[in-house]
Amino acid sequence: MSSQTLAEAQARMKKAVDHTLHEFSTIHTGKASPAMVESVMVEAYGSTMPLKGCAAITTPDPRMIQIQPWDKGLTRAIEKALQMANIGVNPVVDGQVIRLPFPELSKERRQEFVKTAHRLAEEGRVAVRHVRRDAMEAAKKLKKDGKISEDDEKRLEKDVQVSTDKAIKDIDTHLANKEKELMTV
Repeated sequence: MSSQTLAEAQARMKKAVDHTLHEFSTIHTGKASPAMVESVMVEAYGSTMPLKGCAAITTPDPRMIQIQPWDKGLTRAIEKALQMANIGVNPVVDGQVIRLPFPELSKERRQEFVKTAHRLAEEGRVAVRHVRRDAMEAAKKLKKDGKISEDDEKRLEKDVQVSTDKAIKDIDTHLANKEKELMTV
């Protein structure tokens, strides 16, 4: 019973860490990355779909994202979606290809991105702590209901704390890497 609670908590913590890492990937470092635009929602065929579902996204060089719609009729819709996504870069339509040229980042802009990364990391840590709180409450309830002994409750709480510390350390490590990446010119 207690191992199920621990496994559930660890899975939820991993999800929180993974979500934070995905959020980090959307912060651009002056280097173009398909992850920055692949989830932009495009109006296509009477519904909305992610950009990666209706176009090939490549990075021919570190400062450029190139988008090639699979259906050339979607070019205008993709251009509009990219403008609405407010990623800080204006799309340039060149025939059937859409290009997103990224300018060199100023020091102030880099510092803004670092602040954003810190905010996202804190949101991730808070999510991990919520999972820990839920797992601790579940341990207390299992003990109260007589399903586990007091020793098992203490062991479960200790294991949950170890998982929490590991998840927060993962977020902090990735934050440090992202910060270094952002501040490297």
